[in-house]
This record gives sequence, structure tokens and C-alpha cells, in this order.
Amino acid sequence: IELRKENWLLLSACSKEQTPLHVGVWSAQGLEMSVGKIPFLQAVNGSTVMLPCTYASCIGIQDLYFNWQYNDNGTMQKVCEAVIPTEDVVPDVQIHKERVEFIGKNNKNNISILIWNITFEDGGYYTCFGKNPKEKNKNHSAIFHLIVVDELRVVDNTLTILIASAVGGAIAFLMAFMLLKNLTLFVLAKLEEKNKECLVSSSGIDNTENGLPASKADSKPTPKKK
Repeated sequence: IELRKENWLLLSACSKEQTPLHVGVWSAQGLEMSVGKIPFLQAVNGSTVMLPCTYASCIGIQDLYFNWQYNDNGTMQKVCEAVIPTEDVVPDVQIHKERVEFIGKNNKNNISILIWNITFEDGGYYTCFGKNPKEKNKNHSAIFHLIVVDELRVVDNTLTILIASAVGGAIAFLMAFMLLKNLTLFVLAKLEEKNKECLVSSSGIDNTENGLPASKADSKPTPKKK
């Protein structure tokens, strides 16, 4: 079976990402948009926040189209959009929302944005979307949740500190108990050993004084008959 040239290039470029399914069939990773491991942020009203997004493609990009959209009560509103001709070109980004700044500059596939002086109306779900013509218009998107609050809550760690103190105290008590136990056993063993030595010594002394066969006392000779 002859492979088309573009399919061959796709398989060759993605060889490092391949996962064999069965003989002659390979799985290649396509365009992927990512907003990071933590896809949400809680920020104070009036602050400036960054909405992160990066893209990745195992065969690279050509005229990659991307945009940021905001879900306004079910209606998707464009925040910004642009086309990136190649990976080394800084895109000309069109901004559609006030107080928004593009900061990606295509550095390490970065297409993140800043929102200045956020308000409660800025809170909600933002979608980072991308489409790559080099992959037959393969597209992908990722969602980031911005939460705007009056003030950040102070976490009460009292319970955590109490639990940690209790656990630490229990461990310290157990270690002290084990140390005392070992010391006591050591002292008892030494005393028992000393008592055995005393018994052996006293037994030898008694036998000597009583004139027993095992003693070292000199026996008197039997007087001769005249």
C-alpha cells in the first residue's frame, strides 16, 4: 500500500510521539492547546491577571489560527484573535475586548493574555482555541476559569497545626518510650550478669570452707600406727 506524501511526513515527524496500536498502525499526536495543570484562578477585583495558554504540534504549524473567547451567559464573545504564519513570527493580534493585552509574543508557543483591572463582569470561562492548516485544519481548545472576588480568604490553619502537633508529640513520646525500654532492658541484663558472677564466686568460697572434694583446702594426712 502506497502512503501519500503528506501522511508519510506526518508519521515521520511524529515518530517520537508514536504509540504502536498493532502492526503497521501508529497513533500521532495532533494540535493541542493547554492552559496549564491548574485551569482556574481566583483573583481580587481590580487586580491584573494572566490567562495562560500554549499550543503544541508534533509536525509544527503553518498559518495557525488562534483566538480567545469569553462565555458571556452562553454567548461566546471574542476577546482576541490572530494568525501565526510560522513558529518564529510574532503574530499581529486583534484585540476585541477592553483592558486586554496579548503577551504571548509566540515565545515557546505561548499565546497567553493579560486582563488589566479586572471587574466582576470579567469573571467566567475563557476558551483558548487553535486551528492548524498544516494538519488539515486540526483544531483543539482549552478552557480557563477566572473567579473574581472581593478579597482572598485567609486559610485558618489552626486545626492543621493542632493535628500536626498531636502527631509530633505522639511520635516523640513513642521514641522516648522505646529508648527508655531499651535502656531498662540493658541495665537489667547487666545486673543479671553481675548476679551470676556473684553466685559462682560465693559457691567456690563455701566449698573451700566446708572442705568438700571440689575445694582447694589441704586435707590432713592420716596418722600412722606405731
